[in-house]
Amino acid sequence: MMRRWAILAAALAGFTALPALAQPPAKREAIRIGILSDLSGSFADVAGPGSVVAAQLAAEDFGGRAAGLPVQILSGDHQNRADTGSALARRWFDTEGVDAVVDLPNSAIALAVGEVARTANRVALVTAAVASRLTGEACSPNLIHYALDTWSMSNVPSRALVQAGGTSWFYVTADYAFGHDLEKQSMEAVTRAGGAVLGAVRHPLGTTDFSSVLLQAQASRAKVVALANSQADFINSMKQTSEFGLARRGQRVVGLAVYISDIVSLGLEATQGATVVGSWYWDLNDGTRAFARRFGERMGGRMPTDLQANVYAAVTHFLRAVEASGQSTDGQAVVARMKALPTQDAIFGRGAIRADGRRISPVYVFNVKAPAESRGRYDVYKLEREVPAEEAYRPIDQGGCPLVRGG
Repeated sequence: MMRRWAILAAALAGFTALPALAQPPAKREAIRIGILSDLSGSFADVAGPGSVVAAQLAAEDFGGRAAGLPVQILSGDHQNRADTGSALARRWFDTEGVDAVVDLPNSAIALAVGEVARTANRVALVTAAVASRLTGEACSPNLIHYALDTWSMSNVPSRALVQAGGTSWFYVTADYAFGHDLEKQSMEAVTRAGGAVLGAVRHPLGTTDFSSVLLQAQASRAKVVALANSQADFINSMKQTSEFGLARRGQRVVGLAVYISDIVSLGLEATQGATVVGSWYWDLNDGTRAFARRFGERMGGRMPTDLQANVYAAVTHFLRAVEASGQSTDGQAVVARMKALPTQDAIFGRGAIRADGRRISPVYVFNVKAPAESRGRYDVYKLEREVPAEEAYRPIDQGGCPLVRGG
């Protein structure tokens, strides 16, 4: 009798366990994209709230749905701290059903969140950070890099200016890893192009008085003075190059990490004649102007930066890959589909994503207009040259990315 009860109990136990084993996975309710940015700090103008608007516009233009699901845009502030950004991304992935994290100004945060995305097998679309490591030794099957990196920001203007007669260079460099990287890669490009480096001086982060630095730049008699810094450091140093009259004395000033918001903040009187490099500008063609008008309507008349345009392109291409694959939870599969599909959108046109995760699209050399040439506050650039892709990006076999055969 006891044996019969034991057999019956075992059978009932097996029967009651079957429904639990057969339960389908929880039904997904939406495709969720998190814009992880600096919403109120030093990167807020170049990315920040404008990146959220760009993502919303991309989702709307895609029809608001992908793979039969509504698209939702979330936003969060990483406060320029890698631990804060990583914790928020982890929570989004683990408990809030976020499929992709986008934007990520600040390279330390982008590298940290990229690793979180790899561990969770979600997607990281880096549209703002510039570390070349993101497609080098730190490349990931879960990450795509949309923003120009330090290789492009250094090599493109250096080669272009040497070819245009700027054969001697002096560097004003922010004294931390980002500045060192820009300086080193630019110096190497200048030398390869046949130019000469006459000197360099480094300044602490947050310097406000560049007078002694610029006196050394003047004394060098270099044809090109390169500002290997960014944000407030670039603004302060650029303003003082104008006050010192470097351009009037025949020295050409180039900013290696400049965004349109920097030029607008400084004004054309202080920046006219400067050389800058970018991957996008709002006044390039009818498509860029149409996007800029819509963006400006939501941003109080501001025109988008190239980083904010990157967000639009990244979200658009991500949704195309989700639509094509029919799912979004397998980050590596979605990234692989993004690499397989040519990129195509109304503001960048046609491009591609390499095996190392590098987005390939046009790169431009601009000159900053004189005040008399400008028709409005955001009319700041004259196009000097569109750079061929083979010159604009680090060769894929030179980055050390483990995803690249022989890399």
